[in-house]
Amino acid sequence: MLLKIHHAQITIPRGAEDEAREFYCDCLGLKEVPKPESLQARGGFWLELGGQQIHIGVEDDFDRAKTKAHIAYEVDNLEFWRNRLETVGIKIKEGIPIPNYGRFEFRDPFGNRVEFLKKLT
Repeated sequence: MLLKIHHAQITIPRGAEDEAREFYCDCLGLKEVPKPESLQARGGFWLELGGQQIHIGVEDDFDRAKTKAHIAYEVDNLEFWRNRLETVGIKIKEGIPIPNYGRFEFRDPFGNRVEFLKKLT
């Protein structure tokens, strides 16, 4: 029986950990959590949000901008995040409307697709 999602992983180029921390921790406010010592030599780092983890791994020679794979974050204020991301140079793409949600998507500084959505009341 499947119980829950434990983590999702996205990738960044090898050596881009500091830039990724600046975006994911400083800009988005995600919390970094300790990565097990046995995995530290692989590079990357781990984040946590709402009891679930996002693993930032390293992977070279991969065009992240060509995939539809993504992580979607539910947010409390779409306009705040739209403005915050545009302020740091992120280009927003309007998402195809879906029932009961406002949404948009963007590519992080490494090309990973990200979706922000808010449940409409």
